[in-house]
Amino acid sequence: MTWLDLAAGPLLAKICLVVLFPFSALDKVMHWDDAMKQASSGPLPGAALMLVLGTLVEVVAPICIVTGYYDRLAAFLLAGFCAVTAILFHRFWEFPGFWSKKGEGNAHFWDFWKNFGLVGGLLLVTLGGSYAPASAVIGHPLSSGPQAAPAEVARSLPTP
Repeated sequence: MTWLDLAAGPLLAKICLVVLFPFSALDKVMHWDDAMKQASSGPLPGAALMLVLGTLVEVVAPICIVTGYYDRLAAFLLAGFCAVTAILFHRFWEFPGFWSKKGEGNAHFWDFWKNFGLVGGLLLVTLGGSYAPASAVIGHPLSSGPQAAPAEVARSLPTP
């Protein structure tokens, strides 16, 4: 196993997955009134508490994910944060013409689905287990399923 297999590849992937969250937390702190206005626009009470907890999650969870310290738990919490944020604050379906480029809900439409894209990536950290070595990815760059495994390994895998 090379350094690329063990550290650089997975580290770069995790950094790319979570890099926006600390900046989002900083934006909330720097523009607290605007963040409070958005948090208050949702259907749940306790906007200030939600904002403080959300900011903490956006700071602490990425550090845990990148360092590997309780990374699965942190990824699960951050995935939940992204899903809840999408459902509570990016309700694009409430805006007529959200599909129109100039529609009022168009930004919410894209933010909603971007959040769920992050949920998917974070759930892969939560559920994915060990990382494939870079040599395995290079050897079979287009697939990670049994069809990518050498024939003798593929025969030993259970069939669905």
